[in-house]
Amino acid sequence: MSRLIRRPAHSCAWALAFTTLSSAASAAEPIKIGLVAILSGPSALSGEAITRGLQTAIDEVNAKGGLLGGRKLELVRRDDESNPTKGVTAARELIYKEKVAVLFGGADTPVAMAIVPLANKEAVPFMVPWAAGTPITHNGAATNYVFRVSAVDEVVDKALVQYAQKTFKSTKPGLMLVNNPWGESNEKGLKATLAEKGASAAGAEKFEDADLDMVPQLTRLKNAGADSIIMAAPTSSGAQIVKSLDRMGWKVPVVSHWGIAGGRFTELAGPNAKDVHFVQTYSFFGKQSPVGERVTKAIMAKYPGVKGPADITPASGVANAYDAMQLTALAIAQAGSTNGDAIRQGFHKIPSYEGLIKNYTQPFGGNSQDALSADDYVWAHFVDNRVLPVGMDN
Repeated sequence: MSRLIRRPAHSCAWALAFTTLSSAASAAEPIKIGLVAILSGPSALSGEAITRGLQTAIDEVNAKGGLLGGRKLELVRRDDESNPTKGVTAARELIYKEKVAVLFGGADTPVAMAIVPLANKEAVPFMVPWAAGTPITHNGAATNYVFRVSAVDEVVDKALVQYAQKTFKSTKPGLMLVNNPWGESNEKGLKATLAEKGASAAGAEKFEDADLDMVPQLTRLKNAGADSIIMAAPTSSGAQIVKSLDRMGWKVPVVSHWGIAGGRFTELAGPNAKDVHFVQTYSFFGKQSPVGERVTKAIMAKYPGVKGPADITPASGVANAYDAMQLTALAIAQAGSTNGDAIRQGFHKIPSYEGLIKNYTQPFGGNSQDALSADDYVWAHFVDNRVLPVGMDN
C-alpha cells in the first residue's frame, strides 16, 4: 500500500521561492558579447577603436533597460595579437567558456578567416566590424553565421582604382600587397576591376608584414612604368612602403586600403604619411547627424583623452563597431532569445535602423551578410596624427 507523503508547508514555500529566485536570476544574467581584436602591438589602435564603438552602443542599450526583459549586455574581450592561431584560441574561449551570444572580431582578414569555420560550426553569430576580405562573408557555408558592417574588398578595390584614375589620372597602377589572404583577396579584386576597365597593373608585388625594405618591389614597379601605387597593407608594412619610396626619391601617388589606419602610421612612416589617401566608412569631422552628435558626446564623456573628432580614431573602427552592435541588439530582440540560429535569422528580419554611418533599410535583407556598400565610403588622409577627410587640412 502506497503512503501519501506530506511535505511541510514551509518546504513547499521554500521550493517555490527558490524557483522564483532562479528564474529572476536567469532573467538578470547578462548577455555576453565577445570581442577578439588586436589589443597590443603596432595595430592596437584598431582594437581600441572597435572597443569604444561597441561599448558606446552597449551603454546606450543598457541605459534603455537592456534586452530580453531587462538583461544587460556585457563586453568580454580577448587579444588575438594579429595572429590567426591566437585568434581561434581566443574565439574558442569566448564561445565555450564565456558562452557569448554573439562574437565580434577580426580586424585582420587572416584572423577573421580562421574564425569563420568555428563560428559556422558552433552556430554562433560572428559580426565583423573591420576586416574586409571578401571571403569572410562570402564563405560558401550552407547556413552562414557571419555578418559584417565594414568595407568589402571586392567593392573597395573598385573604389581604389576609380579614385586613382580620377584623382591622380593613373592609367597603370602598381600593386603592393601583403602576402596573406587579405592581400590575395585584394589582388583578385584589383585585377578584375582593371580588366573591366580595359586596363592592367604595371605589376603586383608581395611583401611580408615584417619586411623593413620594400625598395626591390617598388623598383620593379617603377621600371615597369607604374604611375601610382595602390596598396593593401597593415600599419607597419604600409609605413615601410612610404619610407622605401622616400629612400628611392620616387614621388608617386599612393592610394591605400584602410589597413594603415589601425595604428601609429604617421609615427612609423614619417612626414610623407600625409600624402597617402585611403578609404574610410565614416568621419566625425563636419556636420554630424543627431546620432553622430550623440555618439561624439558619449565618447568624449566616457574617455577623458577624447577632446574632439580628431581623437575618435580610427573613425571607421568606432563607427562600424557602433552600428554593428546596435544592429546586433536589434537581431537579439528580433530573436527573442540568445539562441544562435534565432539571432542569425533575427539579423535578416531587421526592417530598418537609423544608424551612425547611414540609415539602414533591411541591412541584411535576403541573403545579404554585408550591411555597407560603395556609397558608404569616404576618402581620408593623415594630417599630423589626425585622420581627416581629403581636402580638410585643419
